[in-house]
Amino acid sequence: MKTNFLNILFVAFLGLAVVGCKDKAKEAETTDAETVAETTAEATKYSVDTDASTITWKGYKPTGSHDGTIAVESGVVTVKDGAIESGTFLIDMNSITVTDIPAEEEMNGKLVGHLKNADFFDVEKYPSAGFEVTGFENGNLSGNLKLKEKTNNITIPVTVTESGDSVTITSETFTIDRSKWDVKYGSKSFFDNLGDKFINDDIELKITVKANKS
Repeated sequence: MKTNFLNILFVAFLGLAVVGCKDKAKEAETTDAETVAETTAEATKYSVDTDASTITWKGYKPTGSHDGTIAVESGVVTVKDGAIESGTFLIDMNSITVTDIPAEEEMNGKLVGHLKNADFFDVEKYPSAGFEVTGFENGNLSGNLKLKEKTNNITIPVTVTESGDSVTITSETFTIDRSKWDVKYGSKSFFDNLGDKFINDDIELKITVKANKS
């Protein structure tokens, strides 16, 4: 009977592990920075509609998670034959919000302030992050992502939808490993003996960019 119980328990834990793997967004392929894509005369140029574009984020720790948004500050993208050819985007790091805690609660302001200070993104020193397109192939967009003083190339699956004089680029939900951009606070990649006080290195992101013909 004891053996049967242990077998059942093992199967239950295995099932939970499989579910957990399915729920976790895939980390973006991350490599060294690459050469930025060039624009050709045949491509159509679009300017980002910042009011209709956004980045959502989610971070995890042992006791739960927090989520919020970041605004796209500006950007230009070129499209040729339904494919992204080139593009440059600025991300307004001062616009970080937290949406899982009511805005009027004191904890919301404290968390936003902590994310903006030198422990995390140091927005006073680095007010903008940047993304420059380096390639687009089979629905996968590659680009150099600069956060603080580090630049790495990431590749993410996106959908490109052209409609009249506008184009919308929507990513699948993906993660980046913040330690690769030297965002160190509470990271087990940099600090030992954190116990259950660590914060996961993975940051979950989803990007929606709408742009209009220039």
